[in-house]
Amino acid sequence: MVRSRLGSRGRPEQSRSAILKAAVIEFAREGVAGARTDAIARAARVNKALLYYYFKDKEALYGAVLDQVFGGLTLAVQPCFSLNLPPRETILAYARAHFDYIASHPLYPRIVQAEMMRAQRGSSAQLQRIVKQYFQPLFRHLSQALKEGIAAGEFRAVDPLQFVPSMISVIVFYFINAPVMRLMSGADPMDAEHVAARRAAVLDFISAALFHHPDKKSEAPRK
Repeated sequence: MVRSRLGSRGRPEQSRSAILKAAVIEFAREGVAGARTDAIARAARVNKALLYYYFKDKEALYGAVLDQVFGGLTLAVQPCFSLNLPPRETILAYARAHFDYIASHPLYPRIVQAEMMRAQRGSSAQLQRIVKQYFQPLFRHLSQALKEGIAAGEFRAVDPLQFVPSMISVIVFYFINAPVMRLMSGADPMDAEHVAARRAAVLDFISAALFHHPDKKSEAPRK
């Protein structure tokens, strides 16, 4: 039996996956405007015609990359909202899952940051769909957990519209700021020890900002 080359239509899942993996690196490094489909095809070891067979143009490929980024996050955090946990455990479980997802995909925050900057310039063809498909459901889940925790007297009276983006910023910014942290500390902020320390600090920060009496031992966040 003759095996199909990766660059052929005979192995669609492998070819598509290789293209997306290469596209993540190219878009994270060069942005949408600077990314080149030639470079993506070359890195994926497929011909350019095959890239356009799966993705009609660069914008369609970029949309697929965004779906991979946010779809993966949705899969990672969804169990936190379906287990009927108490509000504070829901929030901490979400923070852990989101942090671990980004730590496993450290290029993703660059893509998200570039998309936000692109949207500010009014040139994003993707943002409205991304907000509706991914951001709004996540915000609803987190808002519900916050409202339940406030009603139960477990949380301070925070505005979800303010607290949710602040919490996400605390989770994500470390990975965007890693080059600065490397220069400031002289250490690798992405090694396992520093990532674990940051994870613990994120959970502690969220707890201190949200929970009543976060200093009690019984209420300390699980690492």
